[in-house]
Amino acid sequence: MINITQPSNFPIIDQPSSPRCVRVCQNRTCKKQGALKVLEAFAALPIPGVTVTASSCLGQCGNGPMVLILPDIVWYSAVQPDEVSLLVEDHLLGGQIVKQMLYYRFHPQKSN
Repeated sequence: MINITQPSNFPIIDQPSSPRCVRVCQNRTCKKQGALKVLEAFAALPIPGVTVTASSCLGQCGNGPMVLILPDIVWYSAVQPDEVSLLVEDHLLGGQIVKQMLYYRFHPQKSN
């Protein structure tokens, strides 16, 4: 039986102070689509205060390489190594989401 009043062992994440993290899927399908080169491209452009990690499956197979930016919860799909600098400059350093690279399932495009 679970005691609901018992405090959780998990830390409470306060989004504004949470460190930024870039997760690059390295599971089978994303790997076949070039995810290792995407991970290497992020690693080649170190960003202060941002951790870049290899991720296990992000559950969006066939749409990769998948990149998830936390704590923003922004998903990018079909990311290519030569596009990483755009994500770094615009999103991670400039605070602007790169709309043309957003993953359509989690970030539907609004029509005019």
